[in-house]
Amino acid sequence: MCGIIGYVGDQSALDVALQGLRRLEYRGYDSSGIAVVGAGALRTARRAGKLANLEKLLAESPETDPMPGTTGMGHTRWATHGGPTDVNAHPHTDCTGALAVIHNGIIENFALLRAELEAGGHELTSETDTEVVAHLLEAELARVPGPVGVAGPASSADASHPLTGALRRVCRRLEGAFTLVVVHRDYPEVVVGARRNSPLVVGLGEGESFLASDVSAFIAHTREAMEIGQDQVVEARRDGVAVTDFEGQPVDNRRYHVDWDASAAEKGGYPYFMLKEINEQPTALADTLRGRLSADGAIVLDEERLSAQDFRDVDKVFIVACGTAYHAGLIAKYAVEHWTRLPCEVEMASEFRYRDPVLDRSTLVIAISQSGETLDTLMAVKHAREQKARVLAICNTNGSTIPRESDAVLYTRCGPEVGVASTKTFLGQVAACLLVGLFLAQVRGVLYGDEVAAYVERLQRMPELVRRTLGRLEPIRELARELADAKAVLFLGRHVGYPVALEGALKLKELAYMHAEGFPAGELKHGPIALIEPGLPVLVVVPSPRGRANLHGKIVSNIQEVRARGARTIVIAEDGDLAVEPYADHLIRVPETTSLFAPLVTTLPLQVFACELALARGLDVDQPRNLAKSVTVE
Repeated sequence: MCGIIGYVGDQSALDVALQGLRRLEYRGYDSSGIAVVGAGALRTARRAGKLANLEKLLAESPETDPMPGTTGMGHTRWATHGGPTDVNAHPHTDCTGALAVIHNGIIENFALLRAELEAGGHELTSETDTEVVAHLLEAELARVPGPVGVAGPASSADASHPLTGALRRVCRRLEGAFTLVVVHRDYPEVVVGARRNSPLVVGLGEGESFLASDVSAFIAHTREAMEIGQDQVVEARRDGVAVTDFEGQPVDNRRYHVDWDASAAEKGGYPYFMLKEINEQPTALADTLRGRLSADGAIVLDEERLSAQDFRDVDKVFIVACGTAYHAGLIAKYAVEHWTRLPCEVEMASEFRYRDPVLDRSTLVIAISQSGETLDTLMAVKHAREQKARVLAICNTNGSTIPRESDAVLYTRCGPEVGVASTKTFLGQVAACLLVGLFLAQVRGVLYGDEVAAYVERLQRMPELVRRTLGRLEPIRELARELADAKAVLFLGRHVGYPVALEGALKLKELAYMHAEGFPAGELKHGPIALIEPGLPVLVVVPSPRGRANLHGKIVSNIQEVRARGARTIVIAEDGDLAVEPYADHLIRVPETTSLFAPLVTTLPLQVFACELALARGLDVDQPRNLAKSVTVE
């Protein structure tokens, strides 16, 4: 959720940190700060509000170079403990002003630690849980002092370095989820980081090293990266990094190459990232589907640490996810049950482990997360593994935590998504869910290889249908501008159209800050129809008339019901569907396709509608208020 960048090398640490923070703005934040070590001093600057406020503060410095130094770090904060103020912004320093800490996550036992520190004479000035770490490190360094400027080979774990050792000892006392990055005035040769249940990745450059919450923070400098695992500490130097666990034992982590560059995270001529990413969906979908069949016609996952027999032994499927990914999971349920005949449940990841679900070695848990760091989903995965269930991850971020904790992985390959509200990654997740359903059906022998190949071939034609759909959505844009002053919008759907309706409502809530609800159309008469009043926009996702018997006729009846009560009906229907025309005040056409594939095109008008309505209200669609791209706290 918070953005983190740490640097040690030969460049200006201030410039590297500010550039990294600009690339991390998409994560959502309410304050920012910088710390630089150089010329025998530690200098910090922090401001509430957007990064521009911090840059203005730095520009107004009376000195030509307000922060000289080639070691430093930057942070964008999303408030948890304490409001978004200058005082609560990171970095936080100790009593001596010698060290600074930035933090992503929540330290659950901070109140107890704070009381202990204050009883020992420490003066804490903020309301944050983060500040206790700075003072705990101060106490540890005072207890076990070391020589100033300790150096050592980066190729081995330097257990004697004071800052690294102190951070390990402090981490062993912390409870909760955290990524920590620390710099110290007396140790300009290192930046030290640690993680537990929160993302941290290393960038490996030539004569420089980076620590970050996301590879996009350093992608302009290096595309070589290293995973940092659970309960590990990394010591970064110019000539490399050393990683140990919290007990000080060396670990050897996987290195990988990032297969997209800095230009992929730029706007590409669009005024907003979200507009760019909506229009990238044909490419993102094609990349997700590319190369998924082996030479013998079998579906290929990206990582698979389970045998075919493990999948054949599965007798129940759970899907766990949050937000938009949860809606992709609801669509997956229809595909999994239809193609595999296995019972499938979809759970909000935040509730999954608290209701004590019945799991065993014959249970498959499918975890869906764009970032691979969504903490609610990660905790659900950990609970499933503790109960001996198998876990398959669907994720967009190579090397992130959820894929590493899983038994099998399918990456969506959508590239970086900067807009907070998911668009192209949702389509990638839906496509990946369909592939997983086909994979399970094939390995379990429910579908023959040629049947699976035929479905995949049809799926691979979907990017062109997505492209065609995006080219015909000007009417929904015009309608969104017309409805900019609406107080509420209802969304209705049936079958896979119901999760699409939920997703449409969520996008409108996220972007336009207005009341929006999605309902199964059949539930209208069980309560929601009381909400219908003259002029209320009701957006209806209509299933194909070629689909399940009478389902189309039923939703046409639902449209008539709301229209009879004065609603303004906005109907999403496939080409050639004539039955809806008399009852649609506004008709948006999408191409014909297989029923289970329909969300790949019916979602598009809803994304565009929400985006355009929010823009008409003068809102920032890339960074909606109170939201963050990756939710790494529970």
